[in-house]
Amino acid sequence: MGEALETETAFEKAERGTSLWRDAWHRLAKNKIAVIGGIVLVLLTLASFIGPLLLRQSYETQDLQLGAVPPNAQHWFGTDTLGRDLFVRILYGGRVSLAVGFCATAVALTIGVLYGTISGFLGGKIDMFMMRVVDIIFALPFTVFVILLTVFFGRKFVLLFVAIGAVQWLMMARIVRGQVMSLRGQE
Repeated sequence: MGEALETETAFEKAERGTSLWRDAWHRLAKNKIAVIGGIVLVLLTLASFIGPLLLRQSYETQDLQLGAVPPNAQHWFGTDTLGRDLFVRILYGGRVSLAVGFCATAVALTIGVLYGTISGFLGGKIDMFMMRVVDIIFALPFTVFVILLTVFFGRKFVLLFVAIGAVQWLMMARIVRGQVMSLRGQE
């Protein structure tokens, strides 16, 4: 009789199941190093966005009398040769790095998903042509690609998003194309 109750409980649990997100969250929570890394990443992100608002110094302010001061209570990481606070400059730099990363990822995701979906859905000669274009771009070294973009479009901050996104979308396009083709084959 006790076994029947245990079996019913197991069946009830199996019927309920867990969502994909919940299962992933539980696996992540078991990995202590990943949790610590996630916490550090969140703290650094918050420090990059909130820190400069709380600090008195500006990242641009120069004081030549404070040039190359070692770390102290007022300047946690010291100052550079122009007297600019290094801690504040690092926080602002983190803000720029995060913006570049998020924007480049958005560009890569948008281009890759659209390109891969079109290629996988249409198939045939169009798919073959589109994938050869991807192969040609893959063959170009990233540095050469960035230099070409800089020569044609000049030195612009937005170009950095486009340059990184323009290279990173290639793998996304292949993955999406494969998934679309497998779904199309199931129909």
